[in-house]
Amino acid sequence: MTPDPRYPWLHWARKLQAAAQNGLTYSKDPYDIERYQAIWEVAAEMMARGSGVELIRVRDLLTGDVGHVTPKVDVRGAVFREGAMLLVREKSDGLWTLPGGWADVEESPSEAVVREVYEESGYRTRAVKLLAVYDRDRHGHTPMPFCCYKMFFHCALVDDDTLGEAQAQRGGSFAEVDDVGFFHEDELPRLSISRVTPAQLRRLFAHQRHPDWPTDFD
Repeated sequence: MTPDPRYPWLHWARKLQAAAQNGLTYSKDPYDIERYQAIWEVAAEMMARGSGVELIRVRDLLTGDVGHVTPKVDVRGAVFREGAMLLVREKSDGLWTLPGGWADVEESPSEAVVREVYEESGYRTRAVKLLAVYDRDRHGHTPMPFCCYKMFFHCALVDDDTLGEAQAQRGGSFAEVDDVGFFHEDELPRLSISRVTPAQLRRLFAHQRHPDWPTDFD
């Protein structure tokens, strides 16, 4: 996402604050916690100086935001070629899914899904339509400790070559994926149900056959 040129400090401060908050949430090491707290303070000071608001008010605002838990946003790209859908195989469980993952702070959903598709498969795409927004808890996924909204985009290939397969064949170009491929609806491999379900993929194939359908939700 291109930051607003009028407020570059706000963009930088948001990125720092997000990194610090994530670190404080998951870190157990006391030295790491101390470092993340220092980064959090820098972000607060940047926001205070840039906005002209008292530092204590900025600290109160950022601290108060932690207490409100909101759903995470997972973006997935449905990429089709000659009627087949692009899937990637996760190293963590050896199962297949649509390329995708968590959206990042200061990144639009379409930017996030295009980035994720490229990082996991090697294919460059552009997001052309939001096909579905699903509450993860309502669609048969394996359980996880927090709520999540899953956004499924139709992503069109920009450069339809074999980069994805070539990357996977080199073995380990991508940290989380060890294989990629295109699959027809009647030949789907074993899926990583934590990430995507057979019913969701069937619905996405149906959307491909009916491009005039509206976006699904809930």
